[in-house]
Amino acid sequence: MFGKGRRLDAVEAENRALWTWARAATGVDAESLATQAGVLSGEVASLGEQIRERRAALAALKRQVVATEDIAVLQEAGIYEYSHPLEDAVAYKAELDTLRDAYKTLARNGGAVAATTSWTVNNSAAEGRRMVRDFSKLMLRAYNAEADTLVRGMRPYKLQSALDRLHKTVETIAKLGKTMNIHITPEYHRLRQRELSLTSDHLAKLAEEKERRAEERARQREEEKAAREFEREKERLRKEHAHYARVLARYDEGDEAAREIHAKLAELDAELVSVESREANIRAGYVYVISNLGAFGESMVKVGLTRRLDPLDRVRELGDASVPFRFDVHALIFSDDAVGLETRLHQELADRRVNRVNLRREFFHATPAEVREILQRVDRTHQLEYHEEAEAEEWRISRNAGVPSLD
Repeated sequence: MFGKGRRLDAVEAENRALWTWARAATGVDAESLATQAGVLSGEVASLGEQIRERRAALAALKRQVVATEDIAVLQEAGIYEYSHPLEDAVAYKAELDTLRDAYKTLARNGGAVAATTSWTVNNSAAEGRRMVRDFSKLMLRAYNAEADTLVRGMRPYKLQSALDRLHKTVETIAKLGKTMNIHITPEYHRLRQRELSLTSDHLAKLAEEKERRAEERARQREEEKAAREFEREKERLRKEHAHYARVLARYDEGDEAAREIHAKLAELDAELVSVESREANIRAGYVYVISNLGAFGESMVKVGLTRRLDPLDRVRELGDASVPFRFDVHALIFSDDAVGLETRLHQELADRRVNRVNLRREFFHATPAEVREILQRVDRTHQLEYHEEAEAEEWRISRNAGVPSLD
């Protein structure tokens, strides 16, 4: 198309040059020049018409193209916007069933497709009605096949693309059925569009509920591990207490050894009380700040909570086979209100949250140094030991592996 545009410009320039030359050479073969100018003018007109036709065709194609791009900004942020907010997946399923009954009833009653009523074949109105009816069924079948395909292949972030494709199908049927005025009725099309949006919402809700169940199971497993650790620790302390109590019976009360054993028994009693207190206080635990330089880079941290007796056990579990390197620990903060401390940190980091849908995914776009500043601002009650620099030993060794020596 652009080649023809350049040809048109060249022809027009040549035409102007010829007329200029003809005017300068007054009376020199003017008839021949006029003839050539007429030919060139005709070619200009022909090329101009071709360009207009190509431009019109291009515009039509652009209108027909179905947009397949997702809502990029929302997808990157992990946000799905429900078109029809309902409580749970069961409610969406019930709404879909009601909707499908509605458009099936509309189709049975002849309200899905409309057409002319004055078509004749060989001057026969009956034959004309039969032909219109057959073509209408064919067009409706094509529309329903496309709608069903879109429903089966629906993904939440492909909703707009599916709606565009279905709208294009309506336009195509109207174009093909123009002679008989065959077209899908607006009401039927509206119902099937709603089916697409409800299906998208239903799938998103199913995924959300599945994720919530998985997170709840993970939380329960973590609580069960903590409970078992508390029980093992209490059992260990009780056995050790019983052992020292038996040893104490061998000594007189005034002996130095007896006094040492009494002190040890008091220490064990205090430890047991502390463990029982932590077990009873479900808000107590460790808030951890960790990062994984090799997996997520230097500007992402995870801020979470564990009630485990040894919080490093939880950190080691997080660095399992799902990530290529172990996590580095920047801070472990024990608090009787670890839940409150974690909540305050999450609130401060809310605008940096990586996953804005599943709040249990506690990753944030922040550096360890930035989290330290927030900690110092929101928590002045705990002595803070903080390591800003990530050791990332495995990642650094892996990065340098295979690098040739300069020696």
